[in-house]
Amino acid sequence: MKEQPLKGQVIEPLSGSLFGDVILDRGDQEIKHNILITVSNAEGAKTVLITPDSVMETSPKHFVETPKERVVSGAELWMKKLSKYATIAGYLFAALMLTFSAASATGYVKARVVLTNSMEPTINPGDIVITANSTRVVPQVGSIIAYQARQFNGTPVGVFTHRIIGGNALDGWLMKGDNNPSPDIQKPKGADVLGTVILTIPKLGLLFNRRLLFTLIPLLVGLWFVIDTLKGGAND
Repeated sequence: MKEQPLKGQVIEPLSGSLFGDVILDRGDQEIKHNILITVSNAEGAKTVLITPDSVMETSPKHFVETPKERVVSGAELWMKKLSKYATIAGYLFAALMLTFSAASATGYVKARVVLTNSMEPTINPGDIVITANSTRVVPQVGSIIAYQARQFNGTPVGVFTHRIIGGNALDGWLMKGDNNPSPDIQKPKGADVLGTVILTIPKLGLLFNRRLLFTLIPLLVGLWFVIDTLKGGAND
């Protein structure tokens, strides 16, 4: 606690390198009222209370009441956090989709949804596998690849994602699902090798199930409506 500053005197609690010198210029008038001064910058803030008898460092919360319109309620705070996280998640998802779309358009990677349990427990139904072009990520024994399965007459029947257990790129790879009792009949090679698995995203492919989409879309719309209603009520 210090005596009342004179005209043009530096207020000591506010002096120093943090804020620079703060000088009280009260003219020829005596200080008859309490004065609360807060100085802030990027490095911090400091508050001083000047009374007719003294100068003391203090906290503004002891003297200033936050206006009602600036008081954030629990529901509003929750809504702001939810909105913030949803926005961040949306931007991240959009960035991921744009990146993947660009990579997919160039033929570098492809995404496929696994439908069977032939590769359990390594890959499960509903997982999405990301494959890279086999010219960029060269398959070898032990690799998991996606290949074009064909009938004996050469008719395409689907895409299998199985593990290489033998063979070579020239004569054809010996394939087997981790959960299958025996190797595949076909030995893919050349253009039938569609890509080497570089990433597995668990269960995300379940979202592409038509029945689930019909359930999920109304649920998301309903959730958006509830959030928008709560947000509107918090702003009233």
